[in-house]
Amino acid sequence: MAGIGIRLNRIFSKNTITTHLYGFGYSTVVTIAPMFLVIAAIMVMQYLLGFSRVGYASRELYSCTVLYIFIFALLTASPFNAVLSKYMSDVIYNETYEDIMACYNFGLVVNVVFSCLWGIPFCIWEHVVGKVPIYYVFTGYCGYVALVLVFYSMLYLSICKDYKKISLFFLIGMVTTVVLSLLFVYLFHMEVTYAMLLALVIGFWIIACLEYALTKSYFRANSGKYREVYQYFKKYWKLILTNFLYILGLYTHNFVFWGTPMRMEVVDTFVCMTAYDMASFIAMFTNITASVLFITRVEMHFHERYRAYSEAVIGGRRMDIENAKTRMFTQLAEELMNLVRIQFIISVVIFFICITLLPYLGFGGLIMKIYPCLAVGYFILFTMYSAIIFQYYYSDLTGALMTSTSFWLATLLGSIFATHLEPMWYGIGLVIGAMVGWTVAYFRLRYIEKELDMHVFCTGSIMERGHGSRPSNLVYSKNGLVTDKKHGKQRA
Repeated sequence: MAGIGIRLNRIFSKNTITTHLYGFGYSTVVTIAPMFLVIAAIMVMQYLLGFSRVGYASRELYSCTVLYIFIFALLTASPFNAVLSKYMSDVIYNETYEDIMACYNFGLVVNVVFSCLWGIPFCIWEHVVGKVPIYYVFTGYCGYVALVLVFYSMLYLSICKDYKKISLFFLIGMVTTVVLSLLFVYLFHMEVTYAMLLALVIGFWIIACLEYALTKSYFRANSGKYREVYQYFKKYWKLILTNFLYILGLYTHNFVFWGTPMRMEVVDTFVCMTAYDMASFIAMFTNITASVLFITRVEMHFHERYRAYSEAVIGGRRMDIENAKTRMFTQLAEELMNLVRIQFIISVVIFFICITLLPYLGFGGLIMKIYPCLAVGYFILFTMYSAIIFQYYYSDLTGALMTSTSFWLATLLGSIFATHLEPMWYGIGLVIGAMVGWTVAYFRLRYIEKELDMHVFCTGSIMERGHGSRPSNLVYSKNGLVTDKKHGKQRA
């Protein structure tokens, strides 16, 4: 998200209530607006088409299809985005922009092939075992592939700082979705749930096509250096695992409860636990503003201190480097504490609104029992992810991998333990996992602070690395001759 800091500084520099509200709105647009647009479109379709009057089996099949599309599109796209983002950052630094399309094409093929390998067997199972009509299965599969492409292209447009266009594309796609759903039902007399699914899939494909066209318009040249992109996958495999395990950890606690006797099976294919999944969604929504706050504050404050330290390393005195380092880590600690303080206030307000109003909207009972513990877990989780981003700043890939691995493993074990507790403690697995991950990230950042000089000044090598036999360690002899073992000769 680097690049919005200048824009935010200009907005907040006027220091008025209006500009502060505009700045928060701008931050929302560039971070979480697409998610809100999709949620809004689904809710509007359900209201206008009388979704609640549809048969229970059809409703659950539609809900599970959409749920699986989102979760597994995000999971299959997550391993590649971090390493591709790293490659593109290096390309932009070296100003070899013709390499970006090579990266795009290579990543697109890998992403689509990997996603299809996971999606096709499930679709075959859904049709053969679940007896779901082939047209319904194919429509859901197309939506899954389209969303994978949407997530993938968003990565490249973010580098171009076209956040507002991303939100605009989602607005166009979701408005089209709502209009098409009405046409399908009232003009073509389609079944409600299938009309909603088909309209949503078309909306995703529109967004994917618009993003692809805009990406192609920015990067026209293609160097064809696909091998270099492949080398990045080998070199930065820790990034792949880190991002995948973090995203997997987001849903691991859901997967655990999907395997309990409390789960619901739909057409012998889809598995879910509606109460727990809905509580998870509300808890994530309670803390989602942490993303806006983190992006805003890091781009406005910490990024400047980080750049000042980098400039001091390049051409400053030792005293300048030490002072810049101290100020940078002081700012890092302040940003984490400010994020916790501000997000805590926001989360508490949203929490009380939810427990007060949601029961009147039909979200009560077991959902409200599970919700409080999950809200705490997501609060810690977003703070932990902020620490992972700081680890990326210092190229601490080992620390980031340790954090995401410990988070995923602790969440898995904690959630298995939570299945034997009372409903109000079902979310304790996420709390434990996020707390363990945050603890690992915190101590790793302290380690980086102590060892940063070694990391900055002692990495690299004097001689270029190569392959072959090791040269002789004899550098001098009394007669002035050194034996060349390769050719069996003596040379001066």
